[in-house]
Amino acid sequence: MAQWIQQLVDQLGYFGIAVLMFVETVFPPLPSEVIMPLAGLRAARGALSLPGVIAAGAAGAMTGNLCWYAVARMLGIDRLHGLIDRHGRWLTLGWEEVERAKSWFGRHGALFVCVGRIVPTVRSVVSIPAGLLRMPLGPFLFWSTVGTAAWTAILAAAGFLLGQRYGVVDRLMGPFSTGIIVVLVLWYAWRVATWRPRHGR
Repeated sequence: MAQWIQQLVDQLGYFGIAVLMFVETVFPPLPSEVIMPLAGLRAARGALSLPGVIAAGAAGAMTGNLCWYAVARMLGIDRLHGLIDRHGRWLTLGWEEVERAKSWFGRHGALFVCVGRIVPTVRSVVSIPAGLLRMPLGPFLFWSTVGTAAWTAILAAAGFLLGQRYGVVDRLMGPFSTGIIVVLVLWYAWRVATWRPRHGR
């Protein structure tokens, strides 16, 4: 995969980086932990500029973020009413939790969106609750861009500084990402096991 990514970056430059990061955002198995360090390596060799690499990566990722946000916003949380009523246990959601989530997101949505963009695994799904809970577009774009730019800058700078050892980024982030997935799975299992239906909306 790394060789294919490198070839695409070599052929298409900044546009290739943007396309790869867009695809990574809508199809998470394509890892940004490989894309951006490789792009940073190309910048270190003088083929591209580091600011240009960061800007291209952030632009591509933000396009994908905006797509997920738009889909979730068009769907809206109210349209999930029947699904929540029928499958609340497996969603681990009732309408009381939805109302609490709306209230919490109204107070802390900006922090969640910004910080969530630099957390592996979580960063790919941040747009969905933001769209479902109708976070205003302006704050969503601003805080998503801040977090996304920070993430792409960290990875690109790592590739720029590490040179041929850019692969160490993926090796370090891999266990961290796996740990987050394990925690989320355990949390979900606990929620399913302890979930009890509550009446009311």
